[in-house]
Amino acid sequence: MTTNDVTDDLSVDPEPADLAELADHVAASAAQFVSAIEVVAGAEHPDEVVSILLLELSSLLAAGAPLGAIEDVVPDDRFEPDAGAEPDIDALRNRLRELLGPVDEYVEVFDPYAQPELVAARLSDDLSQVTSDLLHGLAHQAAGRRLEALWWWQFSYLATWGPAASAALRALQSLVAHVRLEVPLEADPAADDIT
Repeated sequence: MTTNDVTDDLSVDPEPADLAELADHVAASAAQFVSAIEVVAGAEHPDEVVSILLLELSSLLAAGAPLGAIEDVVPDDRFEPDAGAEPDIDALRNRLRELLGPVDEYVEVFDPYAQPELVAARLSDDLSQVTSDLLHGLAHQAAGRRLEALWWWQFSYLATWGPAASAALRALQSLVAHVRLEVPLEADPAADDIT
C-alpha cells in the first residue's frame, strides 16, 4: 500500500452519497416538471393540460417530500454562489394565465395554523413560482454544485415552491372533481351561513 492509497482512504467525501443521490433525484424531477410546463404552455386548450398538470404536480411533490423530512442541508459555504441570470418567466406566466382563463383564479386557505384566512390565488402564478425555483436549483446542479442545489430546493420547498405546488394541486383536484361530478364551479351562497 502506498502513501497515496492511505491518503485516499482517509479522504472525507464532502458530499455524502445519500444527499448526492437525493440531489440527482430532485434534479431529474425538476427537469421533468419544467419540460412538462413548457409543453403545457404550448397547448391550445385548458382541457388538454389539466390532467398533465395534476400528474406532474403530484409527481413533483412526491419527489420533494424527502426535502421536508430530512434534516437541514447545509452547504460548505455560508453564502449562495451566483447561479447566473434568473430566467424570465413572465412570458410563461402570461401564457398560462391566457390558457387557463376563468379557471386560473381560485381561493385557498393561507397558513391553516396561523389565523387561517381565505386568499385569492392564481394557478399561473403558482406554476410560474414553482418553475422559477426549480430552474434556480437546476442552475446550481448544472454548475456541479449538487449540495448547493439541494440546499436551495429544500429551502424553497419549505418557503415557496412546496406551498405553491400544493395549493395548485388542491385547486386542480377541485376543478377535476367539479367537472367529473358535474358540480357547478360557482360558490354555493348557503355555504356562507355555515359557521
